[in-house]
Amino acid sequence: MPQSNLPAINASTRLCAVIGSPVRHSASPAMHNAAYAALGLNWRYLAFEVDSKNLRAAIEGAKAMGFAGLNLTVPHKLLAVEMVDELDESAKTWGAVNTIRFGPDGAVGFNTDADAITRAIREDLELELRGAKVLLLGAGGAGRTAALKLASENVAELFLVNRTQSKAEEIAKEIKKRFPSVRVASGFPKAMVDLVMNATSLGLKADDASPLDEKQFSLKQTRAVYDMIYQPAETKLLAAAKAADCKTANGIGMLVHQGAKAFEIWTGKSAPLEVMRRAAEGSVYGL
Repeated sequence: MPQSNLPAINASTRLCAVIGSPVRHSASPAMHNAAYAALGLNWRYLAFEVDSKNLRAAIEGAKAMGFAGLNLTVPHKLLAVEMVDELDESAKTWGAVNTIRFGPDGAVGFNTDADAITRAIREDLELELRGAKVLLLGAGGAGRTAALKLASENVAELFLVNRTQSKAEEIAKEIKKRFPSVRVASGFPKAMVDLVMNATSLGLKADDASPLDEKQFSLKQTRAVYDMIYQPAETKLLAAAKAADCKTANGIGMLVHQGAKAFEIWTGKSAPLEVMRRAAEGSVYGL
């Protein structure tokens, strides 16, 4: 069912949205609206640019207006932990909120990113994480979730790099406590790694610098590079990685899997995964 065949908007239409800053790059509206159309649901999904200082007001406003739920993207995933009425076990485990469900129990925060990250890496890079050595760039909401999830997958070594290195050190301390078998350090590795992952927002804008300082670490020292950014489809980091003969993938797989889980949390229905994937790819690649 194409999106043009969505039921007409009326007083019964349920609303969801993604909020972030920036948010214009988001493929989530195309992906979710295609899913609603496929299942014949009278739902709509929107996108709103919301500055972090207005995040609490935006969440409260959506709750007051009867929204079914929200997705949160940069830079809101850590801030929202303190702004919901209840945390699902997923949000407690991974320490960040990217999905909110509104209902009789108020605003409940979930994390659908963590499982999506590792599923996308396995599918798109065909990389087994157990025993792998990983360099992770970024220690914000997405970076923290990625670091903890990678540690839970029993990677052998995890190197954390962030512009504010103290944030990376905080995550390293938490990993040492929760996953003592994983060797973790803040800073660049000296030897080869299996994977470099970008969990920063550097790359969303055309004039952004690469998140990787190649004076500190050469892409010749890794086999694969995963960039959570999917728009643009090829960031400067991924272009450089391809030139260095690395296997590469952008974040579209992660987008689809976290979105499918959010869809199921809100609607209580199984997500039409392939419909969502085609819509996301169409939005990003112009297919």
